[in-house]
Order: sequence, then structure tokens, then C-alpha cells
Amino acid sequence: MKTDKRMVWRATAIVIAAGVLGWQWWGRHHAGNADAAAGDAGAPASTAAVAAGPAKPAPPASMKLGTQTLKACELRRPHTSATTAAFCATLPVPENRADPRSRTIDLKLAVIKSEAPAADRDLVAYLAGGPGQSAIETYPEIAAALAPLNKHHDILLLDQRGTGGSHPLRCPEVEKAMQQFIDQPFDPERAKTLTAQCLAEVEKTSDPRFYTTTDAVADLEAVRKALGAPKLDLVGISYGTRLAQQYARAHPDAVRSIVLDSVVPNPLILGEEFADDLQASLKLQAAACETAPACKRAFGDWYRTLMDLHAKLKAQPAQRVTFNDPYTFKPVTRTVSADALAGVVRMFSYAAETQALLPLAVSEAANGDFAPLMGQSQLLTGDLSSAMNGGMQLSVICSEDAPFLTPRPQDKDTLLGSELIDSVEAMCSVWPRGAMPRDFHAPFTSSIPTLILAGERDPVTPPRYAQAVLKGLTDARVLEVKGMGHSVIGRGCMPKLVGQFVYDRKPQELDAGCLDRVGPIPAFVDFNGASP
Repeated sequence: MKTDKRMVWRATAIVIAAGVLGWQWWGRHHAGNADAAAGDAGAPASTAAVAAGPAKPAPPASMKLGTQTLKACELRRPHTSATTAAFCATLPVPENRADPRSRTIDLKLAVIKSEAPAADRDLVAYLAGGPGQSAIETYPEIAAALAPLNKHHDILLLDQRGTGGSHPLRCPEVEKAMQQFIDQPFDPERAKTLTAQCLAEVEKTSDPRFYTTTDAVADLEAVRKALGAPKLDLVGISYGTRLAQQYARAHPDAVRSIVLDSVVPNPLILGEEFADDLQASLKLQAAACETAPACKRAFGDWYRTLMDLHAKLKAQPAQRVTFNDPYTFKPVTRTVSADALAGVVRMFSYAAETQALLPLAVSEAANGDFAPLMGQSQLLTGDLSSAMNGGMQLSVICSEDAPFLTPRPQDKDTLLGSELIDSVEAMCSVWPRGAMPRDFHAPFTSSIPTLILAGERDPVTPPRYAQAVLKGLTDARVLEVKGMGHSVIGRGCMPKLVGQFVYDRKPQELDAGCLDRVGPIPAFVDFNGASP
């Protein structure tokens, strides 16, 4: 079987990516004006404003929280010149807390100041997805979703160790070398060799055994204490929900409330159910097309068309397709194989907007035109590869999930097949494993007020995961958004509901009827859009 990867050792970044793709797409297209308002907080007043009254004082150059002095900084939004005003600092911590002679690493953190003159005492902590995402780098894309929280709360952004500005686990030489293998068939031995080379680079400055979720829990607690030990309102997205549950279990008295968007249950082994979950999402999308006359008339049973196309690509040599890069508009050539098709379809399934394009893109591909499908793929994989840290991701997965993965012959006829498990096994046979608490994969139980968010068509953390986590909670509620995919915290009135929940911590009293108006996005029947 062949695969289309930017880096073999980052195969899990494309397949796992438990929070990046759909959320990044939504963030770029819907983040709106909240970031601009934050970024302009210190801008000169307009002529009209000056005439109406005195100019606002310049924003402070620093702020003090606990023992930490944070300096004014600007957070950039990818692909734009917009920025978000923040206060930044670093906190040195031991790489290996069990060894007093361990090297020290710096954690990068930022605080988004509340709009209120005096913020509430509790601190909202945004926990990014992945594993491998930087909270600081991705915050500008979700600022609008968290804007209701920012009205009365400071927001803490901590780059998890191994990501962003917190001692990232990088192997740039291997990244360069991998360009020659982008379109070549997956080879386990080559994967092991390149993983070993990456490890050799990483080990010059880091010990990857100490970049796990458990280490991140200790880091978050150290940062909380350094900031004056406020209680935290945890907002975890995708993989960030694993970190949220682990932190709340270890430090329940430090947590005031929890929001889990696209939740990863503690017992879940990342990668084990991805093939099934994607198929289920695709069937839901197909069923929606079946009940929409315009979609059914245009594409018929497009799920069957997709599976037939996948089988056809499996049975023939990979094709080379040329199309215009959506960033540079220059011609690029990519290989189209069965596995490449599966990866693209999975990425389309993360967000409702790209789900709406999928029937049309699949139909065009079945008729020989792969450009619509592969062009969007170029856009999405470009964002993914730049947003994820592959080394940190391996430290998490190889320590917490790989030891429990088992062969799944039942996946052979699905789009994703079994290559994910094969890839993880190859890479994790080389990458070191860190320690993990015995109860790490035990179900999460808690009385902390918790709100769980889910998208009906999520291809990676489906609503049944939300219901599974709910069973262990005594003061919690699930809000499911119909027709949506992965990460729904920014959909419709959800930001307002999350803000209300964190304010009063009464999940059962939320009036969530407004979510009924969010609904699915109709499928595009042609390149002009959906049927009127």
C-alpha cells in the first residue's frame, strides 16, 4: 500500500491530528473581529474619538501575576497580518522532575487580559489539541469562540512542553531529507531509519521520555502556582481534553470548571477506532445527501462512488495529478493513490464546510478530475504540518497509546485500513517511551461542573465518546450539534453557552435551544454552491 505523507515519522500527525484540521479551517474563516479588537487595544484613537474626549492611556508594558512578571507581546494569526494583544513570559522547569541534576527547559506562556477592569479571580486555561499543537500559536484562530469568557476572565495559554515556544522537539535535518520520499510507498524499515535519525537530532537537546501528558500536567500545576495559584477553568479541545481530564484527576481542588470539546475518553487508545469512526461519519454525510433532493439528484449514492473509487485506485498504479497550489497558485504535482484519497477524505470530514464540498469533490474525482480534491488537500495538509510537532506527538503516542494497539484485520476494507497501526508500531519501536501512571487509562470520574461538546458527524471523536465520559461525572451535560464535525466550541451560539456555563457552573440549567438553529451545511451541488 502507498501513502502520501510529508514526513514518514509524522504519519500520525496526518492521521491522528485530533483537533487541528477542522478547528483551524473554522478559525481562519470565522474567527472574525474578536482578534482585531484585542490587537487594536493599544492603537491610536481616531480623529473623531480624539474630538469626543481624551485619548485612552497606553496599555501597560507588563502585568504581575503571583511571582511572575509578564511583558506585553503580540500573538500573530497565521496567513494574516492581524495580531492579538497579550502578556508573555517563560517559566523554567526541570525536564526530569525525578532527577535533581536534570536539564532545565523553559515553558512559554501568555495571558490574554480580560476586557473587565478587574478580572474574576479564576483563570481560564485553553488546552490545545494534537497532540503537538501550540496553545499560543493557535489561540488567535479561536479567540472569537472564547470571547465571552474573555469579558470577565484572563485566559492562560501554555505551550505544552515539546511544542511552540516550550522547548520544541525538532529534527530539521530529517524534515529536509523527507522531501524526497513524499510520494513514495510506505516502508516500515525506512520509517524506523528516519525516526532513529530524528531521535538522534532531538536527543542533542532533549530527552523525549519526558514530554508526555503526565509531564504536561505537572507543568500546568507549576505555572498555576507561579501565577498565584488561582483556580482554573479548563477548556480542552480534542487531545487537550485528555490533558484536562488528567490534570483534574491529579489536582481536583485546583479546578473550578471544565469544558471538553470533542472529548478523548481516558480509556481510548488513540488510533484504534479511527477507521471505524471515519466510516460512520461518511455514512452520516451520505444519509444527509440521500434525504436532500438536490444532492441526491446531483450525486446519487456518493458514498458508494467513493468506495468504488478507492477500490479502483487500490487496484492500479498511483496517478500523478497537477493542479494549482492554493497558496502560491503555481502548478504542483501530487500522487493520487488509494491511501492519498483516504487521507484527503478524512481531512474533508473534520469540518462541516469541507464536508459540504465532499460529494462534489468525490464525484469530480470519480470522473477523472482530482484537482478539487487535491487542491483542498494541499491547503489542509500545509496547515497541519506547520501546526503539529511530530517529536512531541511521538513522545505522547509511543508512551500512552502504542503499547496497547493491537492488529485490526477488520479494518482492511475501510478507507483508512490498517496502515496507521503499522506506522505507529514502526516509529514507536525506535522512539523512547516515558512513564505513565497505572490509572492513566481509567475512566474519568469527577464532581467538578463539566460541559461536554460534540459534533454529530465528528470523524475522530464521535458523540458516543461524550456519552462515555458523561457516565463518570455527577454534575455534567453533553451538548451535541447536529450536522457538525470536529470541534464545535465556535459554532453558532456555543460561545455564549460556554461563557454562561463558566460563569454560573450550572450545566443542567443552560438553555441550549439556540443550537437547534445551527444545523448542517447543505452539500454543494456545483462550484457555485448548494441548491437554492
